[in-house]
Amino acid sequence: MLLSVALIFSIGLILAEIFGKIKLPRFLGMILTGILLAPILSPDLLAISADLRKIALVIILLRAGLSLDIQDLKQIGRPAILMSFIPAILEITAVVIFAPMFFDITIIEAAILGSVLAAVSPAVVVPKMIKLMKQGYGTEAKVPHLVMASASVDDIFVIVLFTSFIGMYETGEFSFSSIAFVPIAILTGIFLGIVLGFALSILFTHFRVRDSVKVLIIIAVSLFAIALEDVMQSMIPISSLLSVMVLGIMFLNQSKERALRLREKFDRVWVFAELVLFVLVGAAVDIRIAFAAGGFALLLLVIELSFRFLGVQLCLIKSKYNKNERVFAGISYLPKATVQAAIGALPLAYGVPHGDLILALAVFSIIITAPLGAIGIDLSYKRLLKKEENKNAE
Repeated sequence: MLLSVALIFSIGLILAEIFGKIKLPRFLGMILTGILLAPILSPDLLAISADLRKIALVIILLRAGLSLDIQDLKQIGRPAILMSFIPAILEITAVVIFAPMFFDITIIEAAILGSVLAAVSPAVVVPKMIKLMKQGYGTEAKVPHLVMASASVDDIFVIVLFTSFIGMYETGEFSFSSIAFVPIAILTGIFLGIVLGFALSILFTHFRVRDSVKVLIIIAVSLFAIALEDVMQSMIPISSLLSVMVLGIMFLNQSKERALRLREKFDRVWVFAELVLFVLVGAAVDIRIAFAAGGFALLLLVIELSFRFLGVQLCLIKSKYNKNERVFAGISYLPKATVQAAIGALPLAYGVPHGDLILALAVFSIIITAPLGAIGIDLSYKRLLKKEENKNAE
């Protein structure tokens, strides 16, 4: 296993730097590393890859939570709530309708595929929105705040749906009660996050420890929340990933100075987590299936992204955002990476008949949309967003 770790670190970082130099997302180099190293990586390392991917997702959600101020969320209001679920529902609907036409899969498999593909990538969106907030672009209208908050909840909403669809597959029957549990899971997740965040804030107020120790404690508590969801799922649904993000929001609003220091620490931890996440997802994919999907995969991607972009525009009707800001929000909602990397291999692990196809399409969506979305954000924000002058953005 040590040789595998050494290869992941060395080759992964080298290819990430190369991709960064040519203005492409660094994690594409990491995915390529996983594809190249797949035949020689240690089976013991691959056996725990699902847990490692979930830890990486926890870290990115904590980073997002530590960047979201409750007062900003209150000012955004209705659009952020609508963008948290409407674009995802429309995209999943598109996949359920069209995927069975293009591939030999069932409706429930199409629903699982849709829930894998639908999530926005926090690995792309969160760092870029934080950068815009610091530079002052769109901060007067809270556009970066809108995108980051709604995209983070969108991820969690989609993951809850994914869990429900997997449950339906395992039982072999469609259940409206499983869908009804989604809002319950969201509410319990919010409550759990508030309790944990408030408790940790009190703990760190009375017991002084180094920031690096705080980071480790917060990660540990977040992982306990993830484990609690597994224990409680037969009694009450809990969106533990939402609770993780809410925990971060609570920290920011209890002590902004402390939260900003911790966010810098999490940025450093993410360097390691990002590398592990994307190399391991690259190692899990069968590249032959990804190429075999070919034109149908691209056509499905174009259709579902069109539905998602339309969903964003519908959410912003009669809002305070102008045409340019609405277009920018739509562009920012296109890139996919983190969630697809974290859950794309799970259907295969659960024994879904076309799990290999679902994983291949998940990686295909990352390879296509991550660079397009990232480049689209970089090329459009100066044209579409107003810069707030003479003010230090958050």
